[in-house]
Amino acid sequence: MNQNIKNFFSESRYRWWLMASVIIIYLIIVAGAVVRMTGSGMGCPDWPKCFGYLIPPTEQSQIEFSPETPYKEGMVIIVDEELRVAKEDFFTGKTFNEENWEPYTKHDYSVFNVYHTWTEYINRLIGALGGLVVFIMFIFSLRYIKKRPKLTILSFVSVISMGVQAVIGKIVVDTNLSPALITFHMIAALLIVGLLIYLLHEVKPIDYRYKSNKTMVNAAAGLIVLTLIQVVMGTQVRQYIDEQVDLFGYPLSSAWLENGPLVFLIHRSYSILLVVLHGWFIYKAVHTFHHPKRSYTILAVLFVITILSGVFMNYLDFPFGSQAVHLVIASLILGMQFYLWMRLRVALK
Repeated sequence: MNQNIKNFFSESRYRWWLMASVIIIYLIIVAGAVVRMTGSGMGCPDWPKCFGYLIPPTEQSQIEFSPETPYKEGMVIIVDEELRVAKEDFFTGKTFNEENWEPYTKHDYSVFNVYHTWTEYINRLIGALGGLVVFIMFIFSLRYIKKRPKLTILSFVSVISMGVQAVIGKIVVDTNLSPALITFHMIAALLIVGLLIYLLHEVKPIDYRYKSNKTMVNAAAGLIVLTLIQVVMGTQVRQYIDEQVDLFGYPLSSAWLENGPLVFLIHRSYSILLVVLHGWFIYKAVHTFHHPKRSYTILAVLFVITILSGVFMNYLDFPFGSQAVHLVIASLILGMQFYLWMRLRVALK
């Protein structure tokens, strides 16, 4: 490898693309939260295309039968409130011919809402962009393939993980938004974030301002576990809310948590424990070990926001955006906790 190539595949460029990868994954989480918040998950009933188009339709007429029109294989129309898929490339006559079409059998959702369609489509575009950014990050990781092969291997694992996420996204659509699969989709995204943050930590210089002991390291790890438990309970509450949406619809959000399940009550009260423990942890880090305040201030602010968004959902009948904010901030908290835990472990050594 000549010097110009070495300079191009520099460590700073790898770090830059790692940071870009972390940011884009969080943008994917934001986009997914917006999709779920707006009920747009089935805006595109097929995958990876949308109604069989690379660029989705903008009008209902585009997915209705049109006489004397060319259709491509895989294009989707709605006939008698059912999806029909073109069997092959053909040119229609003046009337609808059933022989040219086959029913879409993966699910029976056949509603077109232009806003939902484009919300879901943008979500997919961001996901595709995320895959590209992570792949470029992997390319720059090849500089370590001889001296630090673990970085290159884990960077490649990140690429594979993005592909798996895409497959999970397809299955989510094919199952008409199975709540369990949506939860798994979210947890997988958090695992990818964790892997990327680990890589970012591995290539960043050691910050000697971080001092530590076993108590702080164990406390940081414990907070991650406790927060994960809270997130899992939160996903159970969200699955319950999804069921309530099916029963009552979005306009009746005040009825979603009436006589809510026990997990909701535990989830709500458990947050008090997390606030107390994080308060102690931040105080010890800043005042006892004199860590840089910036990271801990961010963690504290994120916690305040997620608590407030939870309060708003519970007592103000789910104001617009509160669910998305609650989910995204919780994922940011986990990322920050993981980063601080790694910094504390290095300081302990």
